[in-house]
Amino acid sequence: MLTIGLTHYLLVAAVLFCSGIFTMMTKRNAIGILIGVELVLNSAGVNLVAFDRYLGPGRVDGQIMALFVIVLAAAEAALAVGICINLYKNLATVDVDTAATLRG
Repeated sequence: MLTIGLTHYLLVAAVLFCSGIFTMMTKRNAIGILIGVELVLNSAGVNLVAFDRYLGPGRVDGQIMALFVIVLAAAEAALAVGICINLYKNLATVDVDTAATLRG
């Protein structure tokens, strides 16, 4: 029978991280970049919980740090959606290349 170990969780987190970095690098849309950032933060949360489960049994330090990552991701998403709405309101596009014209 197959048991899921630490290596499996780290592999899933690595795939999430790589796909998030790839998404951030290839998308020109602000929403697409936001999705890439969320994938990177989710991979960090998976790593924290996996290391807490397999390297520190009986403690919840990794789970508490994962909750902080989730709160940080929610705050980042709220701020980024506000920026995207402002960008769309001013320029009628969410293309990040045109955002350079908003410098004050």
